[in-house]
Amino acid sequence: MRLLTRNLGWKIFSLALAIGLWFAFVGETETAASVAVPVEYRNLPQGMDISNDLPDHLYLKVRGPAARVSTNEISQASVVLDLSSIERPGEQTFTLDQNSVKLPTGLSLTRAVPSQIRVKVENRDSRQVPVEIRFAGPPPQGYRVASQSVYPPKLLVLGPRSHMERLTAVETDAIDLSRTVGTAEFRVSAYVRNPQLRFDGPPVVAVRITLEKIAEQNH
Repeated sequence: MRLLTRNLGWKIFSLALAIGLWFAFVGETETAASVAVPVEYRNLPQGMDISNDLPDHLYLKVRGPAARVSTNEISQASVVLDLSSIERPGEQTFTLDQNSVKLPTGLSLTRAVPSQIRVKVENRDSRQVPVEIRFAGPPPQGYRVASQSVYPPKLLVLGPRSHMERLTAVETDAIDLSRTVGTAEFRVSAYVRNPQLRFDGPPVVAVRITLEKIAEQNH
């Protein structure tokens, strides 16, 4: 028993030191991981719009201490693409490196997948576009649409010039007439199918529909 208790303080200190060194070694062991991160596009020059489809997420392969890679800190990584260097319409390719990637302290970038993003920009255009009414189905049996109107009849849409040139109209959400008799009004949203285009302001319109009974024909 006396052998066990001899220099007990030093033995406890040595054990604690060994445990501390072991945890330090495990914490500093480097490991690799792959994580999906959001992509943010900043500082697009005024009067220009992006005209091609761009990824909103990509994968980063990173290295760092195992303790940091395995924690929630890695989920805070992101990619920020600075577009301020774009001077004129056209294409520009950006290579993703340590400067465009935001990583928690202690982690380093091994590779981004994809490693490059090509951005195509055009001058922005805007135009008043007609609103077309869309129905979810036919009127009740024995009725037909006598008149229809939408206000405002046009909405302002803006986006890349080449996409605007192909736009002829926008459409409302589908309106259900199955329970309508006579005149009814609906407040619905308009929708532009092209994801590169957007409305300048709330795309809400008022639709007025009048149904009339179909006259029976005598045989």
